[in-house]
Amino acid sequence: MAHNEDDNDYEYRIKEGDHIVLKRGDVYKAVQVQRKKKVIFEKQWIFLDNVVGHLYSTTFEIASGGTLQPKEDKETESSTDVKVAGTDNRNIVDDGKSQKLTRDDIETMKEQGLKNEEIIKQLIDNSSTFNNKTGYAQDKYIKKKRKKYENTVTILKPTCRIIAMMYHGREPGKICHLRYDTLAQMLTLGNIHAGSKVLVFETCAGLVLGAIMERMGGYGSVIQMYPGGGPVRAGVDCFGFPAHFHDMLHEFPICHVNALLAGTLDTSAKDPTTEEKQLRVAAEEEVNQPEAEQQEGSPEESMETDTGNDEGQDQEKLEKDKRKEEKAQERKVKLEEKRRKLAAAAALLEARNADGLVIASQFHPCSVLLGLIKFLSPSRPFVVYSQYKETLIECYTKLKEQGGTVNLMLTDTWLRHYQVLPDRTHPLLLMSGGGGYLLSGTTVATDHSKPAGYPQAEEPAPKRQKVKDSEG
Repeated sequence: MAHNEDDNDYEYRIKEGDHIVLKRGDVYKAVQVQRKKKVIFEKQWIFLDNVVGHLYSTTFEIASGGTLQPKEDKETESSTDVKVAGTDNRNIVDDGKSQKLTRDDIETMKEQGLKNEEIIKQLIDNSSTFNNKTGYAQDKYIKKKRKKYENTVTILKPTCRIIAMMYHGREPGKICHLRYDTLAQMLTLGNIHAGSKVLVFETCAGLVLGAIMERMGGYGSVIQMYPGGGPVRAGVDCFGFPAHFHDMLHEFPICHVNALLAGTLDTSAKDPTTEEKQLRVAAEEEVNQPEAEQQEGSPEESMETDTGNDEGQDQEKLEKDKRKEEKAQERKVKLEEKRRKLAAAAALLEARNADGLVIASQFHPCSVLLGLIKFLSPSRPFVVYSQYKETLIECYTKLKEQGGTVNLMLTDTWLRHYQVLPDRTHPLLLMSGGGGYLLSGTTVATDHSKPAGYPQAEEPAPKRQKVKDSEG
C-alpha cells in the first residue's frame, strides 16, 4: 500500500536535477538540485543532498555543516509562551537599553548550536520591557525575532507566481517591474490556453515566456520574437520544464519581420550574417591561440626548435588542421540549426493565423505592435505591457487611426496586501507603488476595398411630419 502511495506522489517529490525555489520569509531563490554542490542562500552555505526524495513545500532546518534536516512539526511551542502582559505601551521607551544581551552573546549562542527558539527565549528573558508590552506587541516582537533568527528553508516547486515574486522582490528591473498580478491579467487578456499559437515579444528575462509555456502545458506553439543576437531565457530555465515543452518553442529575430511581411525573406541564404562572422572569428582565435603561445619564448628555445626534427612540426600542423576542421564542422552545424529554426518559425508566421500576441518590453512597443499584429487572425486578442502609460497611449492612438481592432482598453492594476488577524485586520503600511499598464484589444477583419479612416455615408436625417394647426 505504501508503495502505491509513493508511486502516486512521485511527481510531487524532489528529484536530483530538478529546478526548485528556496524560500525563507519573503525571500526566494531558484536553484537546481545537485549533490555535493554548495548553494549560498541568505549568506549561508547549504547542501541540497538531503532534500532528494522529500515532498515539495517541506521545511528543512539548516544543521551544522550546511546540511538540511526535515523540520519536526510542533503543535505547541512552549518556549515562547507568554503569560504576563501589560495593558498598554505608553510607558515603554525605545532607548536601546532594554536588552541585556549583546551581539557577541547572541553570536556565541549560535556557535554553541542553540536553536532559534532557544535564542528567542533568551532574548525574552533578558528584555526588561517585554512583560510590560501588550499581548499584541509581544506577539509582534516574537514574530520579528523568529524572522531574524530562524534557521530554516522551505523547498517549493517553481510556478509562474513564485518565479514572478522572486524576480519582483530581488531584481525588478530585469522584468521591467512586472508584478505577478499584472502578469496574471496578461495571461487572461491574451486568452493563453493549450493548443493555441502565440506570438511573444518580451525583454523580461524570459518570465513572460515561461508563464505562457506553463499555461499552455506543452501543447500548441509559441514563437518568441527576440531582439539582438539571440533570445534570453534565464527565467524559462527556472521553471524546469520537461523536454517536450521546448519542442513547442520557436524563435524568430524581430529584425526580419519587415522582410517577412514584404515576402523578401530568404531562409536558405548562405550569406554570412553578423553572428556567423563572429563565430568564425572566435573559432580562428581559438585555433591560433596555441600557436601564438608556442611562438613566445627566448631566442635560445627558438633556435633549439629550429634544429629539431621535422616530425614534431608535422604532428603539430596535423593537430592544428584537425582542430580547425572540428571548429569549422561545429560552426557549420550551429549555422544549419539556426537556419532550420528560422525557416520553421517563418513558416508558422507566414500563415498569419496566430491566436494571440503578448508584448512586454523595455523598448517602445508601438512599432513592434503595429508589425506583429498583422500575423494575427481576425477576432484574436492581443495585450501589451509597459511600465509607462504614455507609450501605450501612442499605441492606442495609432490603432484607432489604422483600424482593424476593437474593444481597446488601457488599464492599470492596484494591489494591496492586508494583515488578517483577530482584532488586528488592516492594510499593510508598505505596498507596491504600481504594477504597470496594459493595453488590450481584439483584431477584426478589415474591408480592404476602402482605406482606413474612409468616411462612411451619413444616413439622411428623418423628415419631420407637418403638424396641422387645429381650427378653433
